[in-house]
Amino acid sequence: MGTAELIKLINTLTNFPHETEWVEFKHNFHSPEEIGERLSALSNSACLWNKPYGYLIFGIADTTHEVVGTTFKAKSHKKRK
Repeated sequence: MGTAELIKLINTLTNFPHETEWVEFKHNFHSPEEIGERLSALSNSACLWNKPYGYLIFGIADTTHEVVGTTFKAKSHKKRK
């Protein structure tokens, strides 16, 4: 997915009136366990709602859906075996 498509997707999702069972916004990272739980729930919900994907998007305020940025760096929080 290119930058323009990603921006369009984020604009579409942030225009929803609220988070859904398959779309969740987070400002920053909390814990590896939380990410695992959220991704599992979003994936299951997307399937139940016949959506091709579930979305966990960092850098978006939960209540206002304003793009606020994030300090979360996925690679630095990668769990090692």
